[in-house]
Amino acid sequence: MIKTRLALLLLVSITFGISAKAQQTDSLQRDTVIKIDTAQVNKFRIDSRRNAIPTRVRPVQLQRAQVPFNMLDYKVNYWKKSVTFGLNFSQSAFSSNYAAGGVSAVALGTNFIYHTEYNKAPFSYVSELNLQYGVSKNKDQGKRKTNDRIFFDNKLATQLSKNWYFFGALTFESQFDKGFNYAYVDPVTGIAATGPVQISNFMAPGYLTESLGFEYKPTNYFDLRLGTGTARQTFVLDKSIITHQPDNYGVDPNKTVRNDLAFQMVALFDKDIAKNIHLNTRYALFIPYGEDLRFITHRVDMVLSAKVNRLINVTINGTLLYDKHTARDVQATEGLALGMLYRFP
Repeated sequence: MIKTRLALLLLVSITFGISAKAQQTDSLQRDTVIKIDTAQVNKFRIDSRRNAIPTRVRPVQLQRAQVPFNMLDYKVNYWKKSVTFGLNFSQSAFSSNYAAGGVSAVALGTNFIYHTEYNKAPFSYVSELNLQYGVSKNKDQGKRKTNDRIFFDNKLATQLSKNWYFFGALTFESQFDKGFNYAYVDPVTGIAATGPVQISNFMAPGYLTESLGFEYKPTNYFDLRLGTGTARQTFVLDKSIITHQPDNYGVDPNKTVRNDLAFQMVALFDKDIAKNIHLNTRYALFIPYGEDLRFITHRVDMVLSAKVNRLINVTINGTLLYDKHTARDVQATEGLALGMLYRFP
């Protein structure tokens, strides 16, 4: 029994010894392989410090070069032009036995505006020609004017600062046709005339105004002119109106022209105040030097237009005038029209 145990113990010891020897041999082989691989790698390794490629750093130099190219085929246009033409027509008819009464009538009104503008800093030039004429014809009556005006304004300016300019302006104003008073009463006798009497005509009166001064223009829709040096000539070339116009528009009855030196202020407002609604207003103040303050002239012209569609417009125009040389009291006119209005462009 004892011998058997000793034999088993010896067998186990021999087995453990052989296993340990095999592990030692494998470890030694792995170390050898690792050493051999490391040596091979070190053999072919390149030292970058000893084998660096030589380089030279040069400063970057920029030079201006002329590159040929072809100019675009276009021109700068400093001019802006526009044309506005309006035509209003109205008609009414009544039978002879119409119970509510009424008079058959036809009315026609026209309006033409030509506006041109030149802007090239520091100079600017603005010109506007405004022509208005309207007539109405009632049954059993002759034609009567409803509107009549010629207005031609020219202004040349040079810029002094952001909003201030020095300007020179030339303005002409008159009418196309004869004007009549259909309810004339003689101011001396108080007797009413039996028919219409002529009180105006082309160049009776006519006004030519030259003005120099300063202009304030903060926006493109507002313009204020201060004409510190203004001269105005008033023309009356039709002597037939003297009988019913005693003051003769301030012109001596023996002459055809009157000269005035004055201070003039003109304010212009031209803007769309709402969608499809445009307001154009012009106020002119004229203070003649050397005359009484009661001869100061005020004039307001206003045009309010509402666009219905591309061609149809509703227009309200009015004028308010205070001029002692033409009437004792304030004069006013107003008109409402529905018609065609065409603007180009």
